[in-house]
Amino acid sequence: MTSADLQRRTRLYFMGICGIAMGTLAAMLKDSGYEVLGSDTQVYPPMSTFLAEKGIPVLSGWNPQNLEQAKPQVAIVGNVIRRDNPEAQRAKELGLPLWSMPQALDHFFFPGRKNLVVCGTHGKTTTAGLLGWILEQADLDPTVFVGGFVRTWRRSYRIGEGPFMVLEGDEYDTAFFDKHAKFLRYKPWLAVVTGIEFDHADIYRDLEHVMDAFRALSRLIPADGYLVIHGDDPRCAELAALCPGTVITYGTSSRCQWRLVDCATQNGAVVFTARSPDGAPHRVTSPLPGRHNALNTIAAMAVCRLLNVPTETLLKAVDRFGGMKRRQEVIYQSNEIVVLDDFAHHPTAVKETIQAVKAFYPHRRLLALFEPRTNSSRRRFFQHEYANAFHGASWVGIKEPKGFHSIAVEERLDTEQLVKDIQERSAPAHLFVEGKPVLPSLLEHIEPKDVVLLMSNGSMDGLPMELCQALQAREQKVLMQKRIENRRKSGRHAS
Repeated sequence: MTSADLQRRTRLYFMGICGIAMGTLAAMLKDSGYEVLGSDTQVYPPMSTFLAEKGIPVLSGWNPQNLEQAKPQVAIVGNVIRRDNPEAQRAKELGLPLWSMPQALDHFFFPGRKNLVVCGTHGKTTTAGLLGWILEQADLDPTVFVGGFVRTWRRSYRIGEGPFMVLEGDEYDTAFFDKHAKFLRYKPWLAVVTGIEFDHADIYRDLEHVMDAFRALSRLIPADGYLVIHGDDPRCAELAALCPGTVITYGTSSRCQWRLVDCATQNGAVVFTARSPDGAPHRVTSPLPGRHNALNTIAAMAVCRLLNVPTETLLKAVDRFGGMKRRQEVIYQSNEIVVLDDFAHHPTAVKETIQAVKAFYPHRRLLALFEPRTNSSRRRFFQHEYANAFHGASWVGIKEPKGFHSIAVEERLDTEQLVKDIQERSAPAHLFVEGKPVLPSLLEHIEPKDVVLLMSNGSMDGLPMELCQALQAREQKVLMQKRIENRRKSGRHAS
């Protein structure tokens, strides 16, 4: 189907529209003047709320009749859709063109832009969001496509007229008809690789299989392009020899061109020194907790230097960055309690997040609730790594997600053993099996001045909102009781 065809016929149907990437693309196309609708089975905030606000209809479930009623000209297929999906099968019967999400991005947004693709097992969402924010503040008017909501924008994208497009590059597969990593379809002029570890066990056989995807990515960089890599990661360093373009390194070691020299938490912010390749030290203040976020910031700084962003503009933008939703996001705060929502699911991410939160709230107890919901985290691949990931928490809860026991017992994460290991190594731990309510136990353990950290790549069955509502009700009750007691005391004194 040609561009001229799409100018005349503009109804686009998204299968799996509530995925963060699919929902983002749907909103971008709606803003660009196309008629957009779609379907999904996993419908929950923030994406469900966001799509509703954008006026994008979301049909529940996979129903072949949806396509007949919608009469779209193109179906854009998310990687949640399998070959035997009823809507996908009906689309084929109708002769409807099926595009992957990267195909649609390529058609509608890549022409005329240089793509800056942020990849890696950890930190790519925050790094991509921060990079897009800095380029906006530098008046470069970027187009941005990222797998998380930039809090200041209140959305996960930006459509600009400038020469650059920032994309979060996921190593997950593209579609049932294209099993390559999505980032291999993003035509990078510049790529950032924040680190490489094994993940996505449903897609990759082992770490070597993951490395094959990143090796292919590095070979895609053109001779006039750039590869920015975490120089302390030997797997990233391996990519340098394969890249036709210029390689820039960042990290903590002396061999890195960009270096994190020091890092500390001061007055509710992270302050660190980044030394640039010319040897100049740059004092950086950032609202993003943790040493890992300081490194993410330096990766973005390295890219911005290549794009000639003035240093003063860059540092001001970093200081003003509002962060990403579901990345150490404060969803409830009072004089007594702080509740954070985070996307962490890989054991390295869990460990780094807990350490970052402890550093940010050094004199408070930390209660950590973790839901192993991804295909990798449900399985035994990280059994031992998870056992060591919760150091620093004063209380740990492990919540089994829906469908957890559908995985064969010999493959499944042993949550009972995990709880025992955490109890032996770091903190009191509790297991919440599917169907067992978490909220009453969590409320029982929360004390004044505690920080509660919720970690899942899903909705936790609505627990974050329920917890916030319960804490608010509890604190209002305590406040009311204090007022009543004060009135009684005042009455006694008056008499």
